[in-house]
Amino acid sequence: MDDMVAQIGPDPSLLLVDDDEIFLTRLARAMEKRGFRTETSQTVAGAMRLIEKRAPAYAVVDLRLEDGNGLDVVEALRDKREDARIIVLTGYGAIATAVAAVKMGATDYLAKPADANDVTSALLSSGEALPPPPENPMSADRVRWEHIQRVYEQCDRNVSETARRLHMHRRTLQRILAKRGPK
Repeated sequence: MDDMVAQIGPDPSLLLVDDDEIFLTRLARAMEKRGFRTETSQTVAGAMRLIEKRAPAYAVVDLRLEDGNGLDVVEALRDKREDARIIVLTGYGAIATAVAAVKMGATDYLAKPADANDVTSALLSSGEALPPPPENPMSADRVRWEHIQRVYEQCDRNVSETARRLHMHRRTLQRILAKRGPK
């Protein structure tokens, strides 16, 4: 436990932003047991007020919130405190959103369900060594779907342009986009 507190550093402040109240409460309790001093918010507006009052050293921000986008919180925190370590957490993970989150200043990106151990290791990782391989890597179908989603986003959600760039029929692409992503 003392080793973890030493890794956290002199400022253990942690902002948790998620609209799932049960998940937020459990994560806050688990992170406090690990030595962090947590503050929570279920909204973008609440998180912005907390950042304005005192920018934390660490943050875990859900991407989709009821009153806006978690990337707004990432950007506001990065503006107030450049050295903050920010993890973006989402249940709707796609490579395009991960890239956007990192470009906006997030340190890492985790897909739900992530437990407190995953969050802690992401917050405290130095970034120098490669992370261990995932327990459950993406399937080939999921990788294909992620690639299609990324190109679709890069084409400003224009189906015809995306189909042209991917060398596929427009109707085939529309059918793929209408379905949920594979596991």
